[in-house]
Amino acid sequence: MESKEKKQIPLRLSAKLWQEISQWAEDDFRSVNGQIEYLLNECVKNRKKVKKQER
Repeated sequence: MESKEKKQIPLRLSAKLWQEISQWAEDDFRSVNGQIEYLLNECVKNRKKVKKQER
């Protein structure tokens, strides 16, 4: 069950990481926030896939 409500969280990133994500987001035509959300979603999907393979 996926909630459409979005949670706001404070996030601290190093300037170097912010710049890398910012450039990546620009390359993918996303906002920095959208890029971070996309990357987190991909990591969660990958983790679930790995856990299924371990069974």
